[in-house]
Parts: sequence; structure tokens; C-alpha cells
Amino acid sequence: MTETAPDTGRDHGLVDIAIIGGGINGAGIARDAAGRGLKVLLCEKGDFAEGTSSRSGKLVHGGLRYLEYYEFRLVREALIEREVLLASAPHIIWPMRFVLPHSPEQRPAWLIRTGLFLYDHLGGRKRLPSSRGLDLAHAPEGAPLRAEFRRGFEYSDCWVDDARLVILNLVDAAQNRAIILPRTRAVQARREDDAWLLEMRGEDGQTQVVRSRALINAAGPWVQDVVQSVAGLNSAHSVRLVKGSHIVVPKFWSGSQAYLLQNEDRRVIFVNPYEDNLALIGTTDIPYQGKAEDAAIGTDETAYLLQVLTRYFRTPPQESEIVHRFSGVRPLYDDNAENPSAVTRDYAFEVHGAVDAPPLLSIFGGKITTYRKLAEQALQRLAPWFLKMQPAWTAGRPLPGGDIAGTFDDFSFGLARDYPDLPRKLIHHYARLYGTRARELLGSARISADLGRHYGGDFYECEEIFLREKEWASRADDFLNRRTKHGLHLTSAQRAAFEARI
Repeated sequence: MTETAPDTGRDHGLVDIAIIGGGINGAGIARDAAGRGLKVLLCEKGDFAEGTSSRSGKLVHGGLRYLEYYEFRLVREALIEREVLLASAPHIIWPMRFVLPHSPEQRPAWLIRTGLFLYDHLGGRKRLPSSRGLDLAHAPEGAPLRAEFRRGFEYSDCWVDDARLVILNLVDAAQNRAIILPRTRAVQARREDDAWLLEMRGEDGQTQVVRSRALINAAGPWVQDVVQSVAGLNSAHSVRLVKGSHIVVPKFWSGSQAYLLQNEDRRVIFVNPYEDNLALIGTTDIPYQGKAEDAAIGTDETAYLLQVLTRYFRTPPQESEIVHRFSGVRPLYDDNAENPSAVTRDYAFEVHGAVDAPPLLSIFGGKITTYRKLAEQALQRLAPWFLKMQPAWTAGRPLPGGDIAGTFDDFSFGLARDYPDLPRKLIHHYARLYGTRARELLGSARISADLGRHYGGDFYECEEIFLREKEWASRADDFLNRRTKHGLHLTSAQRAAFEARI
């Protein structure tokens, strides 16, 4: 019998840094490292942002409620980053005003005023308006609220398209020659001489290998699995999994403001405008013990969110009106807090390896708002192994599509002027998702017929091709739920037809 030669797969050679995990932390590190002149490879077992980074509350914020737990350094860092990120990607990040109806049974007014004063001043706020008190009995923001809520406060934070934030970091990394591998699982890593040998496996079963001078574990909820099962090491740190669930309903109030609601258990619920005519409501913050990939919203969580809405709003939505639900598992750094809502949103690093051995850096915790700063600090921890690494650079650089001169509204108007025969709503969609890259997507198109097949809503074939060729989309969910939110606006028949095509 003839022995078959083993499949050696694809060898990516030697890189400086190999990153396991394609969520926001891994993507941010890949961008930063590639821009510093390092050779980077990133692998992700599923689609980018699929696990946690597309299932957030979609806010870039300082974390007002973290002040209660004396997380002043974290809040200050997040508030500073809020300004940096807003400047870097005005197409996917924009200001939002939040109305906080006063419920004296939960927190006294003096405590809220003190917290908002700190929130206004801790981070050197420049772009966003300050907080203020509201007479909800007469202010338009009070119109949808029950009559007993006569007093309130208003403050600023920012909205973000979380999944697109991940993708734009990866696009920038790829433009700086990073190797980006979706749907490629890290199987085994071992030290060989002066490098890590990382074995990966694609969906087609083919093995890929890379040798790397350093290995970064940015696997989020799976960070400990990578340490133990992939690298065969032990960790002194751990993560605490906390499930956050959201529901989406038709928007049920007038105005662009969001609401922050205090509940009797001291948790807070955000009620945010979403996709023009919808509302995103969450989150629940409950301990989670199962597999991160199996997380799903429970009936008790849905009832909890609806109950909070009923307490505050005159005409709250009913369960029958829910158009979408999702859950995300947050891999919080375990600081032994008893209350899941009190678990720190800070992050910690663990480095395995002496200076004369190739290091493994694992990331525990973190939040979307501080991902860029986390990336800088992660690379700083690896500086002893990369003495010629270039300095940090991302603070003053726009993300792809974010190089917008003037305001976003001016940019969107200019794009509509240049494509006068395309629907204004469609142009706004392209401007929001792609910023200045929208011109690359549209190319020479002038009328709707130039955009290719129409899948429904604002989804045309030219966007499908762009997402496939430029943003690693390959499955229906990649196109409909993460790269875009077209799935919320297609009929069930239109969605099924697109899924069948893919």
C-alpha cells in the first residue's frame, strides 16, 4: 500500500505578531501593529465580530454608572477615547443625547448631578454638549414618559456601529499588509526555537501554519480556552462571562434622544434610536455559565426589559412588536465582584514568556470604547521583544472612510449632489456605512439600474460585491446582520431569496 503524503497546507512564513481573535481588541491591535511596520497575521474562527463585538449596546461612552464603583481611571480613559474615536470615524460614530428620568427611589438627585458633573469634566470634553437638568413636565423629551416622571437630566455620549468598527480596523490593517484570515481556527501553538509555530485550520479542512515572534490571544470569551487548549499553558487570570441581551422594536417616541432608565435592582437600561425607525433596548447583565457561542436571550430577559419600559413610558411596546432579539457574552476581567453589573469593564494583560523567549500575551476584559488604547498598551507590553517598533500612531488618524472634511451632513449632501439620480435615502446609507469609501463602491453608477440586482430595501448587488471583495463577507449573516443591517429591513421572502443565492 502506498503511503499518502501528509497535507502540509499553506505556510505563511514568519511574521512578527500572530493574533488569535477577530473581535474589536484583535482588530485594533492588528491595525496598530501593522501601521508600526510590524508584519501581522490575524485569524478568527468565525466571522469578524461574530461572537461579542456585534452584540453590544452599540455605544462609545465613558460609562456613567461605573462612577458608582469608583472606576474613575477607566471612565476618564473612556471619555478621552470617546473624543478620539468620534473624530476618527464620524460616519459610523455620532453624538447622541441621553435623557435620564429621575426616579428618587433608586438614586438621589444630588448623586446624579455629582456624577454628571464628573462625567462632563473628567475626560476633557470638547466636541459634545454638557449635561443639563430637564423639566420633563414641559420639555418635549418628557412627552412619552409617564406623568410621575417630572424631573430629569440630559447628557451626551456617542453611538457606534460596532461590527463596522471592527471591520474598518481590519481594512486598515490589511492596507498595511496584514494577513487577515476569517473562518480560520487556531488549533495548536507551540514554541520552537525563537518563535511560536501556530497551526490553524480553515473551514475547508486545510491546515495553515505561521511562525511568529509573538502571539496575542484576543479571543474574548474563549481567551482561557486558547491559553490552555491551544497553547498548553496555565493562566493566573480568568474572565467572568456576563450575558447582555437586547430587543429591537419599532421606535415609539418622537425626537432623536435616547433614554437611560434606572431599575429597582439598580441596573440601568438604554432605550436608543436605531436604524431610523427602530429602537434598541438593553441590556440585562446576568451571569452566564454555558458556552459563549450558545448564548441566547431568555423569556425572563425579554419580560424584564418590557417591564422596565412599562414602568417609564405611557405607551410601551408589547412583546408582539419585537422584530429582533440578540444576546452577547461579555468576557469581563474577573475582579470577584458579587453583582454582575459591578464587574469591572477594565482590562488586564498576562504575558507568558521571558524576554529571551517568544511571548504569548493574553487579554482579559475590555470594552469597545477603550479598544484603541488597549491596543497601544498591548503593544507597549511587547516592546521589549520589538526594540525597533515604531511609535503609537492611531490617535490622530481616521479609520477608512472617516477622512471627512467638515460635518457628516455636509459630506452626505455632497455625495447626493454628485449622484443626483440615485435615491437620497440610498446615498445616506452608503455615506453612513462607508464614508468616503462610498465613492469607491458606487464607481461610475448613475442610476439605480447601474447598481445591479436589487435584493430589497437599500440592498443592491454592487454593495454585495464590495463587501465580498473588500470586507471578507461570504455568508448571508455577514452581509445582512454584521457588515450592514439590511436584514432588519428586508421582508422574510427577500431575506430567504438572498440567503438562497449566497
